[in-house]
Order: sequence, then structure tokens, then C-alpha cells
Amino acid sequence: MTVLATTVPTVLHLSGDIDISTTADLRRRILTALDHSVEALILDMGAVTFCDATGLSVLLRAQRHARARGVTLALTRLTPQMTRLLDITELGDQFPILTES
Repeated sequence: MTVLATTVPTVLHLSGDIDISTTADLRRRILTALDHSVEALILDMGAVTFCDATGLSVLLRAQRHARARGVTLALTRLTPQMTRLLDITELGDQFPILTES
């Protein structure tokens, strides 16, 4: 019998505001999650109410860190506000976006 090893992506559920007052904690949470991620880390953005430039910067740095480790960092359940932020900053193509099916 052949056993196939499969990995389950790590999912980190984010909520509330992602701004200058929360980015240190967010950075720590993402780095900890990356330490436990084998192939993919998915950031569930469904409960994020606000994201400013410092929050976006943390996400971009986390993406670079993930890539350096060979881990895919993807976003899912984007709010309309987050979708708009990624569109107007033209940074949407920096993240794989997972849609619910």
C-alpha cells in the first residue's frame, strides 16, 4: 500500500482593524503561522474592518518572507474595502486570492 503525504494549509483568521496600532501583533502572528506552514498560509480576511498603509506593508513583507521559505501566502474572503485597497494600490497581483466555492 502506498501512503501519500498531504499537507493542509495553515489558515490564520484576521479580524478588526489592521493599522499602526495592531501591526506588531499581526506581524508576530503571521511569522508564528509561517513557522508552522509547510506549503501554504492562508489569511482569512473576512472579519477585517479596516486596513491602512502600515497594515498593507506588513502583508507585503509577510509575502516576501513566505516566498523566501517556499510557502505560498494567499488571501481569502476579502471584504469590499480590502478588495478596493488592493485595486487602488495596484497590489492585488502580489497575492494569490482564493475565492470560496
